[in-house]
This record gives sequence, C-alpha cells and structure tokens, in this order.
Amino acid sequence: MMDNVTVITMLTLSGLNGTANYRVTLFAVTVLCYCVILLVNVTIIATIIGDKSLHEPMYIFLCNLCINGLYGTAGFYPKFLHDLLSSTQVISHAGCLLQGFVLHSSATADFSLLALMAYDRYVAICRPLMYHSVMTKQRISLFVFFAWFVPFFLMFLSTITSTSRLCGSNIPKIYCVNWFINSLACSASIAANVIPGFNYTFYTGHAVFVVWTYIYMLKTCLKSKDDMNRFMQTCLPHMFCVTIFTVSLLFDLLYMRIGSKDLSQNVQNFMAIEFLLIPPIINPLIYGFKLTKIRKRIMTVSTVLYKYGALKNIHEYTLAKPWIQQSQDEYREHGSPRRLNGAKHSSV
Repeated sequence: MMDNVTVITMLTLSGLNGTANYRVTLFAVTVLCYCVILLVNVTIIATIIGDKSLHEPMYIFLCNLCINGLYGTAGFYPKFLHDLLSSTQVISHAGCLLQGFVLHSSATADFSLLALMAYDRYVAICRPLMYHSVMTKQRISLFVFFAWFVPFFLMFLSTITSTSRLCGSNIPKIYCVNWFINSLACSASIAANVIPGFNYTFYTGHAVFVVWTYIYMLKTCLKSKDDMNRFMQTCLPHMFCVTIFTVSLLFDLLYMRIGSKDLSQNVQNFMAIEFLLIPPIINPLIYGFKLTKIRKRIMTVSTVLYKYGALKNIHEYTLAKPWIQQSQDEYREHGSPRRLNGAKHSSV
C-alpha cells in the first residue's frame, strides 16, 4: 500500500521579500547592468573572433571566459527580472535544478579558464622558448574542451544528487543553489555530501595552482625589467580578474554555509549576486583597456563605424540639399516654405 504523501513540485524563492517598495527601481538598474554585461562581453568576443591576429592562446581563453560570462548570467538575469515584476517568486523543482546547474557550472568553468590563462602566462614568461611547442592548436583545443567538459560533468553529477523527494519548498535566496535544494530533501544521501566535497576540493586546487603560478612568475620577472613590464602588461589584468571572481564567490559561499541570519536581506542579496555582476562586467573592461591588441582593435572598429556614420549623414545631406535650398528660397519669397510643390497659397 502506497503512502499518501504530497509531492512538492514548486519552490519559493524568498530572497526578494521586503523589496516591494523599490522593485521598479531595482528592475531598471538590473536591466541596465545586464545590457552592459551583454555589450562588453559580446564586444570582446566579436573582436577576438573577427581579428585573425588575435587567434592566440591567451585571447582564445579570454574569448571563452566572456562566453562563459554570458552563459552564467543568462541563467540568472531573465528569471530575476521576471521575479521583480511578479507578486510571487516561484520556480519548478526541475527549473530550480536547471538554474542551479547553469550557475554552478559557469562558476566552475570560470575557475578552469582562469587556471588555463595562468598556465598560458606561465609558459610564455618562464618557458618562452618552449611556448610554441607547448601551446599548439591541438593542445589548445584539448584544453578548451576539458575546461568546459569537466565542470559540466561534475556539476551534472552534483545536480542529479539533488533530485530526491523534497519535504520543504522555501529557498532563502534570489536563485537556486544545490546546497539549499539538498537541505530540503526528506532524507540525506551520502552522494549529496561526497560529490560537492570533491568539487570544492578540486576547484580549490585550481585556485592554489593559480596563486602558485603567479608567485613563481613574479619571482622570475623580478630578475629582468623587460620581463617585469611584460608581466604588468599581460598578467596584472588576469590577477585582478582572478582576485575579483574568487573574493566574490567566497563571500557568497562562506555566508551560505556559516553566515549570520541577522544580516539584512539586502546585504544577503548583494553578496549572492556579486559574482554574477562584478566579474562579467569588470573582466571584459579590464582586458579591453589593458591588453594593447584588443584595445587598438576596438578603437579601430569604433573609428571606422563612426566615419561610416558621418559619411552616411553627409551623403543623405547631399541628396537632400536641393530640397533644403528650395525651401530656403521659398521662405525668403513667401515667408514660409510651401508644403507641396505646385500648391497655391490661399488668399484671405
């Protein structure tokens, strides 16, 4: 005989409670931020893809980093904007699992790509004679493939452990997280603890590798002024991006695990959205302004587009010049231009 149990299929995101008075303002700011994220990331992606001189390992990894930024934010912003305009913030269990998978896989893919970029700089600076033999096209393709495949595979394993029957429906965040979904399960499973634990350890190893790489590169570059200038030009933006992403993610993870419930909801929401807001905007801007090749290419394209627009306006003015001259002559003769050619003025 089957037990008469209620199957929970809809979950409530309670992170927006208490924000009813300024949701319209928050909606407008969020739309603006998302548009900026789309603009800066698409600009970097299009610039790298369109310029063959930028088809180098560092720029290929950067292009994938920007694509991942678009992928991760697409899993959050559309749903968040919809919730801001809705009276209730609900999501299906399947939809919650999908959102959690997208956000988690995007965050871990960021670590993989940042680790690849650190390795690329390490070979370029510390092993310059071996660079072209190590960073071949085939090896780069393999690196990029695993940088996407491994996070997707690990997060898929983590997500399927969250498919247990639920005994609760409230998630105290503005988006879905596997840890909160597992906490709502009626029974705890070993896999739900082992797999996330392995993932945390695995990507902590990525972070340690990046830190060690840059410490080693810094020691190497201190011996030569030219190497130091090269380090500041190509590695400093990457170090800044790694620091921003790691700190943003750690804030949310640490608060989720050991944070105080006395913290205001607004602060909690900012800490939750920080890694989905700051890195996707800052990363393309830093690389766009700091890396010379990308900056020059963007400025060249912008100049061409500006000149094309100016020439187009001049052309349109040239075509309209006879009509403008005719209108001016009519104004001097009659006091106002005639609206239709051949139309007669009515007399009073």
